[in-house]
Amino acid sequence: MGTQASAKDIPGDTISLSDESKAVALLQTSVMNLWGVVNDLTRLRPTRRERYRVTIFGSARVQKDHWVYRAVRDLATELTRRDCDIITGGGPGLMQAANEGVHLANPGAKKGSVGIRVDLPFEQKANSFVTETFEHGTFFTRLHHFVLTSDAFIVVPGGIGTVLETMMIWQLLQVKKLHDTPLILAGDMFEELVEWAKKYMLRPHFPLASPQDISIPRCVKDGQSILKIIRKHHTEWKKAAPAKSH
Repeated sequence: MGTQASAKDIPGDTISLSDESKAVALLQTSVMNLWGVVNDLTRLRPTRRERYRVTIFGSARVQKDHWVYRAVRDLATELTRRDCDIITGGGPGLMQAANEGVHLANPGAKKGSVGIRVDLPFEQKANSFVTETFEHGTFFTRLHHFVLTSDAFIVVPGGIGTVLETMMIWQLLQVKKLHDTPLILAGDMFEELVEWAKKYMLRPHFPLASPQDISIPRCVKDGQSILKIIRKHHTEWKKAAPAKSH
């Protein structure tokens, strides 16, 4: 059987591309070192963001004439009026609805409507209501960006991508990589997801999670319930702000 080279086998001199095992080992080591640098840099945080930021995850497929589109747009409008910035994936559907809500509350807004996008062959540019766009080449860096820039997460109806985003935030809250960050799930589909988790993860004879883990997401039925949670958390966020020096 052949053996694979590792980083410690690589001397400090040059490596020929014809030596495939050492070339691959060098690439692997270099990539891992880059990830280490990225992880260190993401530990840096601003002392305080000036504005409270709410991320809204949701489907790209919902059309403008659907009542859910209007509901998400109106929710984002109310959040903007309550001095919140809105972050989405920057695409169409319910992401556009949320970004549009910013402009209904603040026509001609130059900021406060953020799109964090990923390069996909079937999606075009960011929707026209985004005032600030960030482009990512991978889902991994994009998801990390949401985590770094958000004070609360609202999940509205969506497909597999929305479920992926939801589960990532849920898991980060579970392992306490995120702290005191509301994860609000709107509508029946996500309430049923939480019920599924309770049914299969909290079985006494085969426990896969704790009751505290399953209680992390807050399931709500309507926009007013969402606003109540955000209003309370936003107030606490402002109280915790460090005093500005004069």
